[in-house]
Amino acid sequence: MQESYLPERDLLVLLLSKEHYYNYIEYLDLPYIKDNFKELYHVYSCLAEIHEILPNDVDLASLQAYFFQRYSDVDKEIYIGLFKTLSEIKIDPTLGIALLNKIKARKQALRLSEQAFKFSTGSANFESVVGAWDKLSEGKRDVLEEFEFVTTKLSDIIHDIFKKPGLRWRLDALNKSLGSLRKGNFGFLFARPETGKTTFLASEISYMLEQLRDDHGPIIWFNNEQVGAEVMLRVYQGFFGLRLEQIKSNPKKYEEDFQRLSKGKFRLVDNANIDKTLVERIVKQLNPSLVIFDQIDKIKGFAADREDLRLGSIYIWARELAKTYCPVVGICQADGTAENQKWLTMDNVANAKTSKQAEADWILGMGATHSEGTQYIRYLHLSKNKLMGDEDTIPRMRHGRMEVLIEPEIARLKDLMQYE
Repeated sequence: MQESYLPERDLLVLLLSKEHYYNYIEYLDLPYIKDNFKELYHVYSCLAEIHEILPNDVDLASLQAYFFQRYSDVDKEIYIGLFKTLSEIKIDPTLGIALLNKIKARKQALRLSEQAFKFSTGSANFESVVGAWDKLSEGKRDVLEEFEFVTTKLSDIIHDIFKKPGLRWRLDALNKSLGSLRKGNFGFLFARPETGKTTFLASEISYMLEQLRDDHGPIIWFNNEQVGAEVMLRVYQGFFGLRLEQIKSNPKKYEEDFQRLSKGKFRLVDNANIDKTLVERIVKQLNPSLVIFDQIDKIKGFAADREDLRLGSIYIWARELAKTYCPVVGICQADGTAENQKWLTMDNVANAKTSKQAEADWILGMGATHSEGTQYIRYLHLSKNKLMGDEDTIPRMRHGRMEVLIEPEIARLKDLMQYE
């Protein structure tokens, strides 16, 4: 079967898989489908919506039920026939994916030629050409060389998941509830403005820095929020546990100590216009041990009809980075309902329905109240936790509510109790 004769409805059946959908949907010619197969295009539109709603792959029965709810006024006989045809399609997955890869490669080659032409006429910069080339060259690697099977050796699995430490937290409350951060883990912290998100990061990341061995990649902090120099000072404070006046008293000493103790493994990328192409190039080059996005919702290079879908695509991309390179931590805002609240839940995440929450392995809300005497208390709630933890993780704390002390003058958070 030649690619040009592969019916668009066959492609749709392949894209019921969530992984296949997000890997290939941007390379399909949806305007062509809309102009030539209007009924099928409506089904594609519903498939996009239901992939954002459901956490797993989509089956045709669910898609059909959602479709008729979404388009209640259509000619049902036409679409019942269409869905019957879809249910009868039998396509070899290997052949189907091979054809999708051809479509993807050709679309990437077209984009490369377009960017090269724009650069030659002065209407695009060279970075856009490099980004298009990177996308095309990624798909040309030998699939067999990069494919890895999960070991079936149980002792190795137990060692890798429980006994082999990942990046441990300064807050023992998080070690006991969440456990280490390891490759493949993606989660995010959310809180109201001026609650202490940067202090949280400075405290935890500075502690993780000293855990890196000589052969480990760096920790990369992508900052598109506040002034980069201010963030760097917070990292210094968190690393040494000192007030700013103490750091300023002997900058040469603390700079030398920081570089020596951290082995030069901290990178702060400060840019108000951080986009996915820049991130991918840096991560690919440095192969980091941990990636931080502050703020993750502001990463550019994603587009969708609705804001929640655009944000969902960012979080899907961040999960893919985590699976490919290292654990990824995002920072985002809580909405107005979280103001003056202790225990934040997933419902308090700003600008999201389920798209952001569905992609994360863990979600940590940090609440604060305006009550007298509680200005330095922060309330941590793990509203989602799919991590397996470590040997010292306490099962009853998997979705724990934990009070901690924030010490903004030294950029640290401190446990208020011991966990056993």
